[in-house]
Amino acid sequence: MVQAPANFSALLSAATAASRRLEEEGVLSLSLPMGPLDPLLALSHLGGSNDFRFLWDGAPGLSIAAAGVCNGLELSGPRRFELAQRFSSLSLSRLALEPAPCPPLARPRVLLAFAFFESPLHPGTGAAGVKAVLPSWQLSRQGRHCWLRLQRSLGGDVTARSVAEELWDTRQRLETLALTGHTGAIAGEPVGLAHGSNWQAGYRSALDRALELVERGELQKLVLAVRQQLVLDAPLDPLRLLAHLRHSQPGSCRFLWQQSEREALVGASPERLLTLRQGQLRSDALAGTAPLGEPADDLLQSRKDRHEHELVVETITAVLQKAGLEPRRPRRPRLARHGSLVHLHTPITASLRGQAPLTLAEALHPTPAVAGLPRREAMAWLRSLEPFERGHYAAPIGWIDTEGDTDLRVAIRSGTLRGRQLELTAGAGLVRGSQPERELQEVALKLGVLQQQLNLPLAAGFSQPAGAR
Repeated sequence: MVQAPANFSALLSAATAASRRLEEEGVLSLSLPMGPLDPLLALSHLGGSNDFRFLWDGAPGLSIAAAGVCNGLELSGPRRFELAQRFSSLSLSRLALEPAPCPPLARPRVLLAFAFFESPLHPGTGAAGVKAVLPSWQLSRQGRHCWLRLQRSLGGDVTARSVAEELWDTRQRLETLALTGHTGAIAGEPVGLAHGSNWQAGYRSALDRALELVERGELQKLVLAVRQQLVLDAPLDPLRLLAHLRHSQPGSCRFLWQQSEREALVGASPERLLTLRQGQLRSDALAGTAPLGEPADDLLQSRKDRHEHELVVETITAVLQKAGLEPRRPRRPRLARHGSLVHLHTPITASLRGQAPLTLAEALHPTPAVAGLPRREAMAWLRSLEPFERGHYAAPIGWIDTEGDTDLRVAIRSGTLRGRQLELTAGAGLVRGSQPERELQEVALKLGVLQQQLNLPLAAGFSQPAGAR
């Protein structure tokens, strides 16, 4: 059983003892249990206004709010997964932890946001291949259990005492806010749309070319995406978008990656690239989409959707087998509801055999659900046919902790917020037999549903397909 410091004197003694164990470039990592507090509401009270912010909202499961950068990595190139794994392992191994051990929900985590491609098409533009952050602040909650963690490199004015005092004072302030209800409930006037870009014309020409490649057999599948630019009436706090996503996407994992006040990635992913818990791996095959309200058998009996889905299942299974694992899967897909959409879903599981989490993530990314087959050729065609940088869209986002437990989701159903500008991205999987009008409708459905989930009015010119309400 974990023995947490009962008072400040005990915390200070533990912090001092931990600091003596620190090696050069080490970090003091202190944590305290606290009363239940919603990480979504607490995030604005962690760190400074210009600090890095992160939210992992799996409520009613694990939820994490993090702020500030204790240590960070940002790079591009073909070794990004390997170097991110090395950074994570080294950063977490250099921590002087108190208490040690700690409950799984309280473990320190390195936060990760990959880009879809290993490098931007044009140097100096787009998202870096990977961003990794060991945060200063981490508030974790699962059920009614909640822990607050602070991580600081010691030196100068930063001492074991100052870190202990900062953690103790912040916990008291957050608990007072929770007791009084003054957590800054996320509210405000609805934000309207001033303008929405017309994406259909450019997408249709790319769609025709992609379908030609598939029909000729050059590609088995291609997931062609479109980007819609929205201009809002006023700037919008990304936490408001997350609050709406929590209600509209209860089955998904909501996330925020905010590098600065100027830019924030917000989304609600229904798709698990990989989850590792105590040596057990799970990955999701999620492909085949229909609006909620259509008869379930229409999706389950659709030859096109079943074929598209099976390509994803077979590829994930083959990747895990090549990595030396023995993946297990149900015989038939099931239906998974996420907000106003229904997907074909097959969970794939395996027991881990010492593989590094991010090595497996590199082997799995990108799955055919967000890229295509064959992978190399599909990626090259996406570079050619999509007139924008994918950035973080459809790339892994998540965390890895001190025990190697990992959760990486695929950043779909997402948008990038820059003041009044909101970029939304959505795609459709093209296989032999795909019909252009149906694929256009699927992309329009996903963009419209995402706008509704973010509590925005539909952009002008969008006609919502039946059943998407």
